[in-house]
Amino acid sequence: MTGKRPNAGRGGNITEFPRRTEGVGFAYLSRMKRLPIGLQDFRKIREDDYLYVDKTEQIFRLTQYGNYCFYSRPRRFGKSMTISTLHELYRGHRQLFEGLWIENHWDWTRKHPVVWLRFAVMGEQTIGLAAGIVKQLREIGTDYNLTLENDDPVGTFSELIRRLHDQAGRMVLLIDEYDKPLVDYLNDPERLEDNRRLLRAFYSVVKDSDRYLEFFFLTGVSAFSKVSLFSALNNLENISLEAVGETLTGITETEIDTYLTPYLEPFDREQLRHSTSPSS
Repeated sequence: MTGKRPNAGRGGNITEFPRRTEGVGFAYLSRMKRLPIGLQDFRKIREDDYLYVDKTEQIFRLTQYGNYCFYSRPRRFGKSMTISTLHELYRGHRQLFEGLWIENHWDWTRKHPVVWLRFAVMGEQTIGLAAGIVKQLREIGTDYNLTLENDDPVGTFSELIRRLHDQAGRMVLLIDEYDKPLVDYLNDPERLEDNRRLLRAFYSVVKDSDRYLEFFFLTGVSAFSKVSLFSALNNLENISLEAVGETLTGITETEIDTYLTPYLEPFDREQLRHSTSPSS
């Protein structure tokens, strides 16, 4: 039995996915966990019992690889999910990791304050980059019962790092989609240069904060090597093409076999593979 599903192949043609629906009823499908389509919040996925592809062994290897890491992947590839997982891990929320690989491999006595900056939701286009950064930093400070006194991005960032360290020890810094204020203005050279200048000063704070930082992880779509944003961070390691980053995001064939086989049961996988391959 063949059911039609839209799939734009070469030339935008709609192909048919081979299906095997015999014996696959509603009761069978209803026993499977919901797929976390569009979700990037590790806590929500675990607490609401969505299907989670266990990436915690890869995340553990990342934390052992180096203290300053940069990771580049396309959007919607799992970078934000990785950062969300790191956030919960370093906060020591063990209950969220029950049954996962890392549960018995992580030192749960290690708890660190976490600064998680998300440029995708900073509101930069409405309130401006500087105001957006300060707003997020102050919200993070409030989470730790800190009232920050500075009102510029560099001063506020420095103050938050220093005071968090004084309050709770070495901190973890997670920055997601650092380059969004740049890629959004590639056609506006003046705004692009203003944002680049601000970000360069902002990230220079990290270089002077080594004694306060336990781990620093930065993600983006592009390395932007020519804009010298990170010229001061000579210890920032780009893991995008390293083995440690290879399966950190995305999903491998082995993971498909392990986690998604029940969901693919209605389909003939061999025919499906051939029908969607570039050469077909």
